Amino acid sequence: MIKQAEYIKSAVSVSDLPVDDLPHILLLGRSNVGKSSLINAITNRKSLARVSGTPGKTITLNLYLLNNSFYLVDAPGYGYAKRSKTQTQSFLKMIKDYIKYNGHLKKIFQLVDFNVGPTEDDLNLYRELQKIDIKLVIIATKYDKVKSSFRLKQEKEIRSKFLDGQLLYVTSSESKYGIEKLVNEVINFEEDNH
Repeated sequence: MIKQAEYIKSAVSVSDLPVDDLPHILLLGRSNVGKSSLINAITNRKSLARVSGTPGKTITLNLYLLNNSFYLVDAPGYGYAKRSKTQTQSFLKMIKDYIKYNGHLKKIFQLVDFNVGPTEDDLNLYRELQKIDIKLVIIATKYDKVKSSFRLKQEKEIRSKFLDGQLLYVTSSESKYGIEKLVNEVINFEEDNH
């Protein structure tokens, strides 16, 4: 259970990160995949992470401290068309540096839209993340947006795009579907190993 959650700070580079030994979980996903909604669902708070009406708003790494024992780090969304090339480049650099130089990163959550399925951007990032020796978990959001008669077919289709054995959770921040399972299996285990 996540009993305590607070927004700590926004960072634009590794030097802005808190100086402590707590583990980090990084959230990556396209601009409107529902990262803020997922953070709010995980922490059971309505507005811990601000849900922006304008995709591509987040341009910093936002750190949330959960149960005083680990950070959930929300990264800027990728694949947003209105963003300039230079902005996109500096984003990518910030994320790559964060992954490379942050010794406390234990897991990466890559979010994909259950309704849309993994996009080319999602799959390119997934391939890049395979090169890093950090546990990667795929989280399919917006499960409730798909008609129940199509859900099984859609889940199979999504799983087929990733490597065999890839850990994948299906969630809905609206209905809270899959959130408890995600928290119990993937997030709380951070505390046991802490």
